Amino acid sequence: MLSLQDVIDYCDLDRGEIEAIAEHEHIPVAVAAELSEVLLCSPEGVCRLHTMIIENMAHALEVGEYEHVQDLSKTYQHLQRTHPIPENIGS
Repeated sequence: MLSLQDVIDYCDLDRGEIEAIAEHEHIPVAVAAELSEVLLCSPEGVCRLHTMIIENMAHALEVGEYEHVQDLSKTYQHLQRTHPIPENIGS
């Protein structure tokens, strides 16, 4: 049986990015890990990942969760480095 860490280790995203997907979609982390692999298969999916984290940051700001905003900001910076928004999206 696979542990949650095994599932996360299999993914091309880090734990913070996967947790951000889970938060945004209101799904368990293990399901978010599976979803992350699907999203990374297309330029549109990568853009959707970026949007999810940005929307999470906006929500955290709205409710005054400033420490969470900082955590999400670090997560987003990592996503930008490892999976930047494709330049030819929609072309």
